[in-house]
Amino acid sequence: MTREPALERPPHLLVTVVPYSLLAFLTVFTVIAEEPSAGYSLLVDLALCGLTAAWMYFMFTRRPDWWDRPVIMAVFFAGLVVLTAVLVVRHPAFGFFTPAPYIYAFAILPWPWRLLAVSVVAVVAGTAQASSVDTSTTFGVTVHVIIIVVNIIIMTGMAWLLRLDEQEKHQLATTLAELGRTNKLLETTLAENAGLHTQLLAQAREAGVLDERQRMAREIHDTLAQGLTGIITQLQAAEQIHEVPEPWHKPFEAVKKLAKESLVEARRSVDALRPAPLETGRLSDALANVTGQWSKLHGPAVRFTTTGTVRPTAPEAEFVLLRTAQEALANVAKHAHATRVGVTLSYLEEEVALDVRDDGDGFDPSGSDAQPTGSFGLAIMRQRVENLSGTLQIESEPGFGTGISARIPTPPTGATND
Repeated sequence: MTREPALERPPHLLVTVVPYSLLAFLTVFTVIAEEPSAGYSLLVDLALCGLTAAWMYFMFTRRPDWWDRPVIMAVFFAGLVVLTAVLVVRHPAFGFFTPAPYIYAFAILPWPWRLLAVSVVAVVAGTAQASSVDTSTTFGVTVHVIIIVVNIIIMTGMAWLLRLDEQEKHQLATTLAELGRTNKLLETTLAENAGLHTQLLAQAREAGVLDERQRMAREIHDTLAQGLTGIITQLQAAEQIHEVPEPWHKPFEAVKKLAKESLVEARRSVDALRPAPLETGRLSDALANVTGQWSKLHGPAVRFTTTGTVRPTAPEAEFVLLRTAQEALANVAKHAHATRVGVTLSYLEEEVALDVRDDGDGFDPSGSDAQPTGSFGLAIMRQRVENLSGTLQIESEPGFGTGISARIPTPPTGATND
């Protein structure tokens, strides 16, 4: 069902100058055309003209604040039509005043009352136009009726056409407004996509750097470190099988010392190639440091817990879990208004899990606020975890806090070899 367009404020000059000008002209015409002997009748006509002017002034012109009140405007229009009809009955020349009621009907009355109002004014106008027709005969009555009906048809048809025009303008305005909203939404989406693209590029560069670091670490571990370990082992085995001659003691010990020092340096190089936040120790130590720093910056103390048997984890898994914790804590600081935050690192049999929970505002994960404007952290977290065949679960409800759980599969203890 099409909603009717709201009425616009009528043009001020159209609803003031035109009606008063018509009434003034007809008043002067009445004075000039009236017979000199018709003193009382002239006074009545002048009184009716004055009453009509006062009615328009006090009910409409003086009170523009009433223009938006349909009931008052309906009373005003009905009174104006009655006064116009009385003037037309007394002097058909006042039919020239009927454009004034037409103007008010189109300007202040809503559809479909406008159609009825125009029809009533058309009857008054038709009566004035047919005043010279002799109604004492059937033919005269027919002509009189035809004139009135023609007025009604013409004016109601005009009212209908104007209504169609108003509806088209209203639909056009609605379409333009929808187009404006769509454009704004498109601009917002493009901005978000640009931001996501930037973050994805940064993530890709970061992942490329991480992959290269891990490749170099594996190369050092699998070649140089393993070779030095073999040299040391062979030297130790040679010592156990054969007694080293006295002249060989010093160079033999120097070779062993150099090999051991080189092995230490190789292992230090492997450790240095791990992600920066993990340089100082294990994942649990890095998380403890991150949560401690976060508490100092943002207020609520973070309760950090480690469960299960701590074991070595693939560096890329540790890196992803550390980044997930940092992003989750950043979201808590920006959006949650939490008073309690908990971070749990769990070493399970075949996976390592990270849980970050808060008692903050929460949100609807399936709603429009699941991804705040300008933030792509949840998408990035999910992509990082899923790239390692892991899962990321988000549990939240408005007013009941948020829980983020990241799980990454790891080989069971003893499944890998140095």
